[in-house]
Amino acid sequence: MAKRIAAFGEVMMRLQVPGYELLSQASSLNYSFSGTGVNVSSALARLGHTGHLISRLPANAVGDAAESYLRKLGISQSFIVRGGNYLGMYFLENGFGARPSRVTYSNRQESSFNTAPESTYHFAEIAKNIDIVHFCGITLAMNDNVRRHMKDLARAVKANGGTVVFDCNYRPAHWGEGGYAKAKPHYEEMLQLADIVMMNEKDAMFTLGMPTDQIESQEQLMELIPAVAEQYQISVIAGTHRNINGDNTHSLRGFIYKDSSFTFSNLLTFSIYDRIGAGDAFTSGIVHGEIQGFSPEKTVGFAAAAGMLAHTIVGDTPMSSEGDILRAMTEAVGDVER
Repeated sequence: MAKRIAAFGEVMMRLQVPGYELLSQASSLNYSFSGTGVNVSSALARLGHTGHLISRLPANAVGDAAESYLRKLGISQSFIVRGGNYLGMYFLENGFGARPSRVTYSNRQESSFNTAPESTYHFAEIAKNIDIVHFCGITLAMNDNVRRHMKDLARAVKANGGTVVFDCNYRPAHWGEGGYAKAKPHYEEMLQLADIVMMNEKDAMFTLGMPTDQIESQEQLMELIPAVAEQYQISVIAGTHRNINGDNTHSLRGFIYKDSSFTFSNLLTFSIYDRIGAGDAFTSGIVHGEIQGFSPEKTVGFAAAAGMLAHTIVGDTPMSSEGDILRAMTEAVGDVER
């Protein structure tokens, strides 16, 4: 049941402050390479599929380092092109207790990916060689040229009989003032092309502007997600709800809406080591479950466990195997595995 899966997205350099120091306190930084597309394609490669990344890296030593890192993650280089001069960067300060983690972006709009000219990618050829393509709302926020790339690729994959996955992942900082109004038509267009969507009730309310009289998030979810699925003819919608507890643990519950029915995972409570990238692990779990033909109960449980494990591993990129995730679904936390 292995599939050829490609993710379209930017490769970024992650510059992490050691421990729980602030950027203003630190005298050193640890670097790695990440991005939603990196995380999803790598996670699915680890789950037994062929993971491709469709992206553009600078033609210099930094691009070489990024390409080497992607190769180590098991990501195919087939659809990566070289050009431009810059790689987008972000600085990560780890949160603790009442202080949240903080991400500060640098040089993103000038990156090789975000300045790629119109003829950079051969979408018709790519579409013939993949089964599933993944897009993220963060990429959608970058600029008009990137948005054209996304939509052209999605249309090419659909025309070739492939599956389109879209993670709404709305980020206010990237869209700027009046962001919801700017974003809405682009989100609507991507939803019309998508088969599997990651979203929750907040995306429906704020990004799509859908009204509800419900007050509680669960009731909002139950009302709005079926309406989105019907309006845009989406076969699967999935997402998570998260609570941050007073003892610095997090609680996570996933849902999947499929065949006009909701299925929820168990509520998982766990300690956090590194939060970045956990949503990509959940997405990868949903996609893998759909590929494997898991029941909705197993799919959402698998995805939630994948998200939980991603919180326990340093770095953005999910590193768990299918066996790791299946064990986490059924076994209590134990001692050293020997």
